[in-house]
Amino acid sequence: MSASSTARRIAATALAAGAIVSATALPAVAAHDDDRHRQQPRVEISRVQADSPGRENRSNRSLNAEWVEITNNSRRAVNLDGWTLRDNDGNRYRFRDVRLGGRATIRIHTGEGRDTRTDLYQDRRDYVWDNHRDKATLRDDHGRTVDTKSWGNHHHRR
Repeated sequence: MSASSTARRIAATALAAGAIVSATALPAVAAHDDDRHRQQPRVEISRVQADSPGRENRSNRSLNAEWVEITNNSRRAVNLDGWTLRDNDGNRYRFRDVRLGGRATIRIHTGEGRDTRTDLYQDRRDYVWDNHRDKATLRDDHGRTVDTKSWGNHHHRR
C-alpha cells in the first residue's frame, strides 16, 4: 500500500466521522430550540374570566366582568392589528390599531366601553364566553393560531 492511499483512507475516515458527529449533534440542538419556544409563547391567552361574578343580568357592568387577557411575553411590542379572538360558537373580535407593548397584558371585555392601553371592549350586549365549557382562540393577521385556552369538558359538546 502506498503512502498516498493510506493518507486518502485516513482523510476519508476522518471526514466520515465528522459527518456522523455533525448529523447527530444537529437534531439535538434543533429540538432544544423548539422546546424553548414551546415553553413560553411570545403572545398568549394568559387568563380568562368566562363566568361574570354575581348575577348575569346582561348589564354592561356584568358583561365587562367577562374578559380574556392577552399577554406579550417578549421584550418587543407586537402589532395585533387584524388579529382575532374567537369562541367555540364563532363569535369573533378583531383587533384594530392595537400595539401590545413588551411584557404587557391587555384585557378584552365583552361589553361596551372606551378602549385604553390596558383594556379593550367588544361592545357587545350579550355574553360571549360559555361559563361551563368553551375555547378561546387567538389568531394572527394571517389566520394562524397563536394560542388557545379551553375550559370545561370538551368531549361532550353542547
